[in-house]
Amino acid sequence: MRTTINLPDDLLKSLKRRAAERGTTVTALIEDSLRAALAERSLRTRPKPIRLKTYGQGGLQPGVDLDDSAALLDLMELDGGAAGR
Repeated sequence: MRTTINLPDDLLKSLKRRAAERGTTVTALIEDSLRAALAERSLRTRPKPIRLKTYGQGGLQPGVDLDDSAALLDLMELDGGAAGR
């Protein structure tokens, strides 16, 4: 695809000089630079995974239904969880 960009004169001179040093074109150098900048940004913005500390044998206790919030609240209150609120 063809597009037009406006660059300051000093930046264009540096770009042409760097392309000549590397034996490549200005277009190829711009493409490589843009790809590197975009890849770096996507790596930087990736969220870190969250690790939750768990205790016990794992899995749900008998009778716990994660889809029933009212029942979960009842179980927590029976377990003494209401005192911590």
